[in-house]
Amino acid sequence: MSESVRTTDHKKIQKWAESRGGVPAKIKDTGKDDADGVLRIHFPKNSDNDDKFEEISWEDFFENFDDNKLDFLYQDKKADGEQSTFHKFVNRE
Repeated sequence: MSESVRTTDHKKIQKWAESRGGVPAKIKDTGKDDADGVLRIHFPKNSDNDDKFEEISWEDFFENFDDNKLDFLYQDKKADGEQSTFHKFVNRE
């Protein structure tokens, strides 16, 4: 059985993403101005839609993450034991 974990720990989030080839990104044209946009961890090696993502710095990513009071929900492994890239951003409780 796979288990999800919830965190706001910047180092833990960055380590999880980078160990899977993920980079901080936002979806283009989803914000009110250049600083805004829907956050994502983008996995370029697993994606055919690179043109819809804009890679951003970890500093900008976490500033947006904290400003919007988000939590990071993620899985380490899939039910079959394989490494997982499942994640999503949820509102902090």
